[in-house]
Amino acid sequence: MSSTLAKTYEASLPRKVAFLGLGVMGYPMAGHLALAGHQVTVYNRSAAKAQAWVTEFKGASAATPREASAGADIVFSCVGNDDDLRAVTLGADGAFAGMAPGAIFVDHTTASANVARELYTAAKHIGLHFIDAPVSGGQAGAQNGALTIMCGGDAAAFETVKPAAMAFAKAFTLMGESGAGQLTKMVNQICIAGLVQALSEAVAFGQKAGLDVNQVLDVIGKGAAQSWQLDNRGKTMVADQFDFGFAVDWMRKDLGLVMDEAKRNGARLPVTALVDQFYGDVQAMGGQRWDTSSLIKRLK
Repeated sequence: MSSTLAKTYEASLPRKVAFLGLGVMGYPMAGHLALAGHQVTVYNRSAAKAQAWVTEFKGASAATPREASAGADIVFSCVGNDDDLRAVTLGADGAFAGMAPGAIFVDHTTASANVARELYTAAKHIGLHFIDAPVSGGQAGAQNGALTIMCGGDAAAFETVKPAAMAFAKAFTLMGESGAGQLTKMVNQICIAGLVQALSEAVAFGQKAGLDVNQVLDVIGKGAAQSWQLDNRGKTMVADQFDFGFAVDWMRKDLGLVMDEAKRNGARLPVTALVDQFYGDVQAMGGQRWDTSSLIKRLK
């Protein structure tokens, strides 16, 4: 087993699968599928990254999404945004063109609910299945096979995919019809934005007050203030460390999706809108690739 991945695999029916997109999330996710015994073919825009994956995990690589998806029971993807997702699914070289009728496409990109519904409809029209399945848990969750995955789509396709997806997940849950997975991920990002800003202000306040902030975090982490962000990012904020995989640029992309959806459904998100602006300040400071906990840099 790769030294970067640690997961106990339960027996499941080996599948022929494809994985499109080998970024900081997709690379280990595809690795877990291979380690679980599935026959994996990968595609990445950078062929060198695909070759590195094959060297580490065996399997195979392909030059196009269509070639990678040919004959696959399940095609997974994890790319950057709506346009990237359309690029790997649609057109002559897209995955849909290579998939056999009845095959299932599972998208782990954080994208819009609209593109999820669009691709669900396009897939259904040609006899395919599409599940929107954004993830939460970050780079560490992908490496450890402990992602939380929220899905939208048809129940039968979801149940077919679940045993394979559990290779890199600790939870894989159907939230509703197409688009529901993406909408649930938006709820997740709204929560994170508010929590990280509050934690940033708390740490900065404690430092200004002359407290031992690490000790403070230990104490309040045992009470009502406890959260994943406090447990995993509080002390790294104190240490001025911001290299944890989920970049500010990606959070701003996600919050843009949130704000667009809020305009459509009428939700009022004053705190989220403000924190989105704060992330813009961090970008202006040169922090585009810093971890999202870098909000505290504005306060120092």
